[in-house]
Amino acid sequence: MTVALTAAEVAAKKDNLWGFTIPITALFGAILGILAGQAAGLGILTGLVAGLVMGAVIAFVLCRFLPRRTGRWAAIIGFAVLGFIFGQLGGALAGAICGAVLGWCAYWLHSGDYRAGVPPYATTRQVLWHNSFLFICGFIFFFLIAPIIIIIPLSFNAQDFFTFTPEMLALKAEGFSTKHYEDFFTNQDWLRPMRNSLIIAPFATVISVTLGTLAAIGLSQSHVPFRQTIMAILISPMIVPLIISATGMFFFYSKMGLWMEDTLGISKSLSGYIKVILAHAALGIPFVIITVTATLVGFDKSLTRAAANMGANPVTTFFKVQMPLILPGVISGGLFAFITSFDEVVVVLFVGAAAQKTLPWQMFTGLREQISPTILAVATILVIVSILLLTTVELLRRRSERLRGMSPG
Repeated sequence: MTVALTAAEVAAKKDNLWGFTIPITALFGAILGILAGQAAGLGILTGLVAGLVMGAVIAFVLCRFLPRRTGRWAAIIGFAVLGFIFGQLGGALAGAICGAVLGWCAYWLHSGDYRAGVPPYATTRQVLWHNSFLFICGFIFFFLIAPIIIIIPLSFNAQDFFTFTPEMLALKAEGFSTKHYEDFFTNQDWLRPMRNSLIIAPFATVISVTLGTLAAIGLSQSHVPFRQTIMAILISPMIVPLIISATGMFFFYSKMGLWMEDTLGISKSLSGYIKVILAHAALGIPFVIITVTATLVGFDKSLTRAAANMGANPVTTFFKVQMPLILPGVISGGLFAFITSFDEVVVVLFVGAAAQKTLPWQMFTGLREQISPTILAVATILVIVSILLLTTVELLRRRSERLRGMSPG
């Protein structure tokens, strides 16, 4: 009985290999082959056929003769060697990626891991939809993140081009350089806008955090009339198209700037900074309101009442009881406000002058008037800074959920 059962399992595995694993892995190989064929200039048909055959062969060899760990490394090394033969170091890197994808796909299908995220009783259609949904989400994420990631290697281009040179594709040392970063850190045309951004963004963040936190706390009180209407008005800068907000700010802040210069005797340069800071603060306040309001949802109001019963005044209650618990939300909103101000270009074009030229404004000017590859280095720095800030926001979100007794998800 045991021998018959084992034989049935072996036969089922063989049917699964030939009727399921090999065809689908070959399909993945065909997709990779088309991409590789286009990159190497071999044409779509040649890449399709080569990828189809390689996918089928790799699925048969790995699943039939090699264990998972050994087989995946064998696929990576084998494809890397083939890539090196046809395209040196660049081809080796692309080949290693293709080998890793095909090796993972073959074992993922043959071992039945594709059913790991669904119940055991799920039908074939449900399993297909589950995995199709995951792949669709993966492709969407890839096409969203690829245009950003591609900037990073381009910023090290040794030539003044916005494309990958043959030396870069071959991963040759002479194809890479840090001269664009050196130009950014030594050229006053870039350092001056960087200084302006570092002046404007912190001040705008402080104003946004102060006003946004107070507004969120006030709107969280149930006795405040017209709470929904006030909230809609305060977060409207996030909803209204930026060009409309910028136009309205231009007319408002231009009159305010003239009043500051004529009545208060403030210089044009200082009034320009004040106008841009206030405009960016208006854009950042909605982010603070939303994050602080979300933090206040789980806040236990009995703590403030207990502090009042103990004799604490409202200011002491806020700083000693309420603020420590909502601090992660306040910092998260401040980081979003800082990013909004630091990356904003439309409003500053309307409200600011040449003396308040920020880093995004300089990048926009560089793209419009003269294509400077230094823009790629600046963009890479901004991407890294944004990633660090968003990572901080996520860590603060998890800390806030732990403080409220929730499980971070």
